[in-house]
Amino acid sequence: MIEPDETMSRIGHGMWLSQQGERDAARGVFTEIWNDVGENGDPLHRCAIAHAMADVQDDVREELAWDLRALEAADLITDERAARAGVAGPVAGFYPSLHLNLGECYRRLGDLDTAREHLRQGQAATEALGNDGYSQMIKIGLDRLAERLASAGHQTHRNT
Repeated sequence: MIEPDETMSRIGHGMWLSQQGERDAARGVFTEIWNDVGENGDPLHRCAIAHAMADVQDDVREELAWDLRALEAADLITDERAARAGVAGPVAGFYPSLHLNLGECYRRLGDLDTAREHLRQGQAATEALGNDGYSQMIKIGLDRLAERLASAGHQTHRNT
């Protein structure tokens, strides 16, 4: 049975604020929730908070730090826990998005080898995704990251 999850509802509110362009307000909500959950709290909550918090950072290094926290927490989530929270698929479905975000951060920081490794991991994890709009969005994002990395590789070779 799916139980109402106040923390996930609060995270959803922060995400709504972010989508409305209220990045500062969203950061405030996510910071408050993160402080309530704590570094050793429920991994599902930590993953969701960190994943959302990364999206409202202005500095790519801060974004990367939050994305890494999200990945670390995802590794601790069980499918059973995710199902109790209403997650439709397996936890494995979290990884394409997490690796996409990490790959993009590393690309923006100029660490193209690490970016390519996260791209590879994200692409490999797409088999856990369904066939819906979210899945298509993530797959398109991975394709775009691959294109940007290929272009960056060509620019590097031309400059040497």
